Order: sequence, then structure tokens, then C-alpha cells
Amino acid sequence: MQDEADLRRLAEAMGVETGYWRIGAGFHEASPDSLRAILGALGTPAATASDVAAALEQIEDDARRETLAPVVVRQADEPQPWPPWPMRGEQAAARWRIELESGEVVSGDAPEARPPPLPPGYHRLILEWTGEVAQLSLIVAPRRCWTPEGPAGGARAWGVTAQLYGLRSERNWGVGDFGDLAALATWAGSKGAAVLGVSPLHALFPCDPSTVSPYYPASRLFLEPLYLEAAVTPAAAPDLAALRHADLIDYAAVASLKSRALEQAYARFLASAASGAPEAAEFREFRRQRGEALERFALFQALAEAHGSASWQDWPQAYRRPESAAAKAFARTHADRLAYHAYLQWRADRQLGETAAAAAAAGMEVGIYRDLAVGAAPGGAEVWAEPDLFAGGAEFGAPPDPFSDRGQAWGTPPMRPGALRASAYRHFIALMRANMRHAGALRIDHVMGLQRLFWIPAGAPPSEGVYVRYPADELLAVLRLESQRNRCLVVGEDLGTVPEGFRPRMEDAGVLSYRVLYFERDGETFRRPADYPRLAAACISTHDLPTLAGFWTGSDLAALQAAGRLDAPEDARAGRRRDKLRLLNALAGEALLEPDADLDALADAAMTPALAVAIHVFIARAGSLLALAQLEDLAGERAQANVPGTTREFPNWRRRLSRSLADLECDPLALAVIAAMAVERPMARPAA
Repeated sequence: MQDEADLRRLAEAMGVETGYWRIGAGFHEASPDSLRAILGALGTPAATASDVAAALEQIEDDARRETLAPVVVRQADEPQPWPPWPMRGEQAAARWRIELESGEVVSGDAPEARPPPLPPGYHRLILEWTGEVAQLSLIVAPRRCWTPEGPAGGARAWGVTAQLYGLRSERNWGVGDFGDLAALATWAGSKGAAVLGVSPLHALFPCDPSTVSPYYPASRLFLEPLYLEAAVTPAAAPDLAALRHADLIDYAAVASLKSRALEQAYARFLASAASGAPEAAEFREFRRQRGEALERFALFQALAEAHGSASWQDWPQAYRRPESAAAKAFARTHADRLAYHAYLQWRADRQLGETAAAAAAAGMEVGIYRDLAVGAAPGGAEVWAEPDLFAGGAEFGAPPDPFSDRGQAWGTPPMRPGALRASAYRHFIALMRANMRHAGALRIDHVMGLQRLFWIPAGAPPSEGVYVRYPADELLAVLRLESQRNRCLVVGEDLGTVPEGFRPRMEDAGVLSYRVLYFERDGETFRRPADYPRLAAACISTHDLPTLAGFWTGSDLAALQAAGRLDAPEDARAGRRRDKLRLLNALAGEALLEPDADLDALADAAMTPALAVAIHVFIARAGSLLALAQLEDLAGERAQANVPGTTREFPNWRRRLSRSLADLECDPLALAVIAAMAVERPMARPAA
């Protein structure tokens, strides 16, 4: 028993929670095997009692020596209290020096002279005393994230969200691209929208077109080249008609055709660069600015091509680390290929910038609203480039809950909190900057990961997972600093199991909560719009939930039943009808239905345009800063983008809108919905 008690004590000391509460099912205590596996994944061996004893002794030794933390966070423009430091007696007389991010240096004697209020930034604090020097990172952050109107007051905005890949047009290659996104931004902006939300733009897997989930990317630091707008070549034209008009995206066929066009565009670029075109200097500067991260990504792409595998875990051992001699030699001998992949990123960055400019020109106050996935695929470029940052032997997901009684495993490796902190959050800072680039807002998927993630030992069911805590104060400081620097609104997707006190913590930091109509209830009653929190983004549905038409018709339940994924279909249909009646009662309470409307008849009738508009008006009336309408709902789509927990049963992430962008621009339902939202949330400028 003592061995197990020591194991649990070590787990708590390492930020590993020793159990979790199952909604409606009590407390689940983690097994010793789970704790040992997670501690090992964190880099702390705990397989034996002696391992545990050694780890506990090390922790106690560090505490006795008061070892300095690698990072200290302070509030901007406030006096800077000293961190605890390992000095005794005469050693307490010391010198300190702060090297500001700007290059300026301030210094003084400790502890008498304290640092003055410091500007926001990433600074370095150096402490010097007899025979010893200590250095640590000093993050000075503003109090809150950026919001368009500041923390007080301001107009409520509205916008549209879209799955980029699913946009249909007569000019793309069978998958939505940045040209489509710019066209959508121009149209939505002209109607009064302040924001255009888009699915994650992260780089996927060029050697594996079947891995297409934007939430399971190869790298979150770079963009997917398939989204590049490209001129149609004569050779590709005969095959494009079928790809453009298909209901489902054939990623392999699109990638095969489009890659040839991109190669030809690169050849033309090289020819123009050789003759002195100014774009060559712009490309070189892009590579210089993006630095080692871009070079490693380009190297990964070239190695994946050479080995015919999208996953570095399938490559020969010599190439499985970016700093290996073999990888470096490959980079030298394939410099032309690395340049090509860097060129694709440069072009993608330029086109995304042009899309943001189109949104601004159309009058969007916020602009493009990007989406950051919570993790990256284990075999992809991001994990390969930073192998020691990510935990092997574990993945993360969600514990069992009423929506998934077995829990969820997402297949992505978590970042080690200790490694993150030891690097002064270099990778997290890079993620924020890369995904706030050309964006006026950023949605952070599963934002609870700033405080804790549910780690699952490799090969174990999700129910055997445990929560691992993260340094939330420090991560939030980085988030606030980057939000202000990039003038980027932050929305935290806080659905699922939310820790107590987490939402107030995010509110204090200026992070918008993500409120979905289906879940916003007081008991069994849908919450009134006026009761939605001010600092929030309100919407009807998301990519992981039924569309509005799907919810109303129950087509999602029928699809699940057909796939054998619905245990009690009759109960599910009865529950859905009750939910529809509750929603109709909420609409009636807002005077959004005819006074004498028969709610039972409406619940059994088909979704009408008038009802769809009424539900959008309901969410537009929310007291929240943002209200968002899905493009799928403007088009009346029934099928949702993704059915969580499924892989082969549904064509997840492959569905295209049934209407083209040109058709949507004159679609009665789409026009009625956005006109109603513009009336409920008028901006300073009139809508066209």
C-alpha cells in the first residue's frame, strides 16, 4: 500500500491527477498502471518502487535548494515583485540585470532595488551573486486579450463560418481554395458581416491524401498547399468538370492534378527569378523570417516524397530526427526540393494575406477568423521537428461522458508541460503567431488544454486516462501577449468537460467562450438570448454536430442508425422531438413565432425558411459579442461535416456544399438569414 501511496504522491507532484469525475457516474480512480504509464510518458520513470522513490527524492531536493523556475510571468506596467531565488545569508546581496526584448538593459542591486514596471514582451532576467549566475525567462503580458472595442461596451458583431475545403465554385479544382475564401469574404462583408470563420488551414499529408481531417494535421505551423488558388492548365481542364461537380471531394485526384500545376508555376517562378524579378527577393525574405521552422517543414515534405510515406515513423531510423546527419545530408543534396516546398508556403501565405485584405476592403471589422486544432498527428512534420516536446506512449482525448460513454481518444500526442516550460514556450509562441497571421480572430480548439489535458496510455481505452495539468497562468500570459500584438480576438472552444472555475478564468483573460445553441440550457429549457454571456461567440451548431436542417429532420439520427452507431433509435427520436418543442417554446418566448402557432404541429413539420430565419434571429439576439451562422445552414444542408468517433462510416471532411458560392449569393434562404442577422446586429456602416 505504501508503494501505491508514493506513486500517487509522485503523480500529484508531477501534475498528474489521480482520478476524474464521470458525469452522472461518480469518481473514477486511476489505476497504478495508468499512473505509471503517464508518468513514463512525461519523462519520469515510475515502473518500480525504486524509480518512484528516486523521483520523489529529486523533487524534494529541488524544493530544498529552491531551484529557480525557468519562466516567471508578470503583469505589464506594474511593479515587478522578485521571484523566489536560491540565496542564503550573505549571498542575498546580488546584482540583477534584465535584458528587454527591445535590446535595452536595466539593472540594479537585489533585493533593495526592484525592477521598474516593464513593457509587454519576452525578456531575460539574469541574477548574479557570489560564484553563481542564474537566468530565467521573464514574460510580461497585458492583462487581457485584444478585443475590437476593448474590454468595455461596443457593438455586437455577426459573421459566417465555412469549411474551406467544401466551398463549391466553377473556378476551383474540386476543393475550396483561397480564391473562394476571398470571394466569400467579399460577399459576406458587403452584407454587414464583421467576421468570416474558416476551418483549420493546417498542412496535411501530401503523400497520404486520405488523411484529410483539418483537426489531425501534419503541422499547425504551416498552411495546406491544396488550398492554393492556381490557374487551370490545359492538361487538367478535361478532368476538372467531374471533380468540380462531385458531391464528395476526391482528394487524391485533386492533389494529383493540382500538384502538376503547382510544379509548373514554380518553374515559371524560377525563370522569372533568374531574370531579376522582385518576387525572388520577397521569397528569400520569407524564408529568412520563417527560419529553421520552415526549413524543417520543407525537409519533412521532401523526405516524405523520397520515402513514399507521410509518416516519419515509417522512415529508416537515420531520418527520424531532423538534426540527424542523414537528414542534414539529405537537405544539402535536395536543396531544390526544399526550396519548392518553401515556395508553396510563401504562395499560400501571400494568398491568405490577400484574402484578409479582401475581407477588410469589404468592410469586415474583424476579418478572417482562423481555427487552431488542439493537436497534431504523431507521424507528421510538427512532431518530427520537435520530437522531445511531444510525449511518446500517450495520446489525449476526453473521458467518458453522456455524449460518449466510452470516452474519446483523438490519436494525437500531447506536449510535455515540463518541456514546454523549459523552452520558455517557444513552440506555443510560434503556434500563436502562425495562426494569428492574417487573422482578426482565432478559435482555439479544446481551450481547456491550456489548463489540463486528458492523457490516455498507448493501447489503453479512454476510460483509463488521467488528466495532466499544464502551467495555465504562463500559457495564458503568452496568449494575451500575442493576441494584443497581433490585434487578434481569441475564442476558446470550451465544450465538453469544463473544469470548475475555468470559464471565469478565461473571461478574466479576455478569451471569448464558445456557446452552442444546442447546449445552452437552464435545466431542460433553452437559455434566453439575453442570458448569454457578453464575452462569447454564440452559434447554432458546429462541424461536429448536426446542421440545423439535420437536427430538425433527424437525418443525423437516421445516418447513425444505418451505420449501427445508435443503440436506442426510438428513444433518440423521442428525445429529439422533445428538444424541438423546447426550442419552439424558446422562440415563442422571444415572439419569433406567430402568436397562435401550434408548436406540436411545427415540431412534426418540415423545416421552413421562416423557421430557419427565426432560429438564426434567436442566436443573433444573444448578448454575446459575436454571433455566427454556418454556411451549411445558409445552404440548408442536412449532413454535417464530421461525425465524431467515426472514420469509415461517414465521408467526414469530404462533403461539398450542394450550392456554389455564386448560387448562394442569390439564394433566398441565405439572403433572408444574413439580412435578419444584420438587422439584429447592425454595425456602424450600412449593409449593402
